[in-house]
Amino acid sequence: MSVSEIASLVAASGFVLLVLLLAVPILKLGKLIDRSSESLVQMTQEITPLISEVTVTLEETNRQLKKFDGISTDVASVTKSFASMFGVFSASVGGPLAKIAGLTGVVRKLFGKR
Repeated sequence: MSVSEIASLVAASGFVLLVLLLAVPILKLGKLIDRSSESLVQMTQEITPLISEVTVTLEETNRQLKKFDGISTDVASVTKSFASMFGVFSASVGGPLAKIAGLTGVVRKLFGKR
């Protein structure tokens, strides 16, 4: 065997050793990618029903908020009507009551002097 053949064998052996050393991390990386894809599939299967439930919950919440909006609008209307009715009542009863109170004061003065 010549020196060049020995050098070729050493170079080939070094290359085989390098390939074997790099094969271990590459295999581990392949397993990691497989596990990651399995986890992604499992997570997708678990999240899909949750998203559906959240969608139903949001739709129900929006429906209840629309009902509450209607109720609050009705309450505002009733409050406004009550305020108007109280104003009319005060105007129609308050004026005559003030006159009666004034008349009562005059009558007291008249009977009080005698």
